Amino acid sequence: MRPKKTILCVDDNEQALSVRKFLLETRGYKVVAVTSGAEALAVLRKTAQGSVDLLLTDLSMPLMDGNDLIQQAKQLHPALPALLLTGSTKQFDRPTRADVYLGKGADSPLELLERVRVLVARKRGPKKAVTAVPATLPAARTTAAS
Repeated sequence: MRPKKTILCVDDNEQALSVRKFLLETRGYKVVAVTSGAEALAVLRKTAQGSVDLLLTDLSMPLMDGNDLIQQAKQLHPALPALLLTGSTKQFDRPTRADVYLGKGADSPLELLERVRVLVARKRGPKKAVTAVPATLPAARTTAAS
């Protein structure tokens, strides 16, 4: 059995956070759900590099928006992939530090799950090529021709 991938899910809207957490957990992910950027950073400070497989965050949150959270999270965990969600299409024009951007209402739950799957797989990295080990050949016999 494969170990569960851990997703740090951040949204100040507790109802949306609960729905997202349920959706991800029913697909086999371990979800750490928090309601602010400060809480998310506290979780990341306590965890070892590589123990969180994805940061999934809302863009519009009080005190620290999703872009700022991603920037600070990547300083703590540089290889951490980030997915940014927003319900406001106006804010799409803002610079984003996320690996993937999704509009909340525009994309289906299946689209979200597919993006999560791809980002978690990308974090693992490409599969290593297996080099074939040559079979040991019997020593060649040399015969002297007379």
